[in-house]
Amino acid sequence: MSDLPHLPGVLTADEVVETATAIEALQRPDGMIPWYPDGHCDPWNHVETAMALDVAGRHEAAYAAYTWLEATQRDDGSWHNYYRADGSVKEAKLDTNVCAYVATGVWHHWLRTGERGDIERFWPMVERALDWVLDQRRDDGLPLWACEVDSRPWDYALLTGSASIMHALESGASLARLVSTSRPDWDLAAAVIGEHLRERPHAFEPKHRWAMDWYYPVLAGAVQGDDARNHLRSHWDRFVMEGLGVRCVEDEPWVTAAETAECALAHAAVGDCETAIILLRWTRPHRDSDGSYWTGLVHPQAVAFPEGERTAYTGAAVILAADAIAGTTPASEIFRHPQ
Repeated sequence: MSDLPHLPGVLTADEVVETATAIEALQRPDGMIPWYPDGHCDPWNHVETAMALDVAGRHEAAYAAYTWLEATQRDDGSWHNYYRADGSVKEAKLDTNVCAYVATGVWHHWLRTGERGDIERFWPMVERALDWVLDQRRDDGLPLWACEVDSRPWDYALLTGSASIMHALESGASLARLVSTSRPDWDLAAAVIGEHLRERPHAFEPKHRWAMDWYYPVLAGAVQGDDARNHLRSHWDRFVMEGLGVRCVEDEPWVTAAETAECALAHAAVGDCETAIILLRWTRPHRDSDGSYWTGLVHPQAVAFPEGERTAYTGAAVILAADAIAGTTPASEIFRHPQ
């Protein structure tokens, strides 16, 4: 298992296999990966779990996950926000970030597998998705957060979602070059979003209490180098419970393993693997005996919340963070940014 991430005391290669097995066990015959048994699925976290499966070498399962997205994509290129386990729509809202992330996933699939045939198959899906996302832009170039089917969209953009969209556009532009198609408009759109993230954060709807708005501009690569390291240090005390992990929101003692793993990804992105390892080690109390992860723990009692919830996307975030830190697979570079 030399091609799997291995961080002794944090996440071993054997534990990567266990977590990937727990994720794959949730996958339905049509390729959908719900959050938990008989739970709902959203396309963003579905892609996250597919990426983790690829890291773990479960390429057939990851491929099936992308074929489910292909079969479910709406004619306009979007997906609904939530789907029930039976495939019916649970929440019809169309979220730009949820729809864009497929580009990041498919680029990650290429980096991990090198299967050009898969990319040629999924390229039209990616192109339709990103073009739909960019159709939802405001005059300043920021994609609106979401819209309801056949109604006007919300009038604001979200910082975390926009950072993720920027990353997806860059991944999509890389895919375009791979299939010998030029999409300079995607590169330009990503640059505009990145400039807003660095220079005009007031352009986004205020969500300051959420940890994701702290670390995601670094994770996505909008903020790099010393600016990124200073940014991560400047809000550490607001969101981190020492020895426990990252709060989902700054005013509650609720630590989530996914946010903690993503914060580790952000630190790995700027080359601070020492801090990234510390953060990822703090997810271990969330790990169950079968390799799945409890979504969150409320301290000081360390009570699981939501009660009884172990989520596929949480285990996926831990696997992706381990790969980014260890640099084991070629796909790990998707979360490493030039410094």
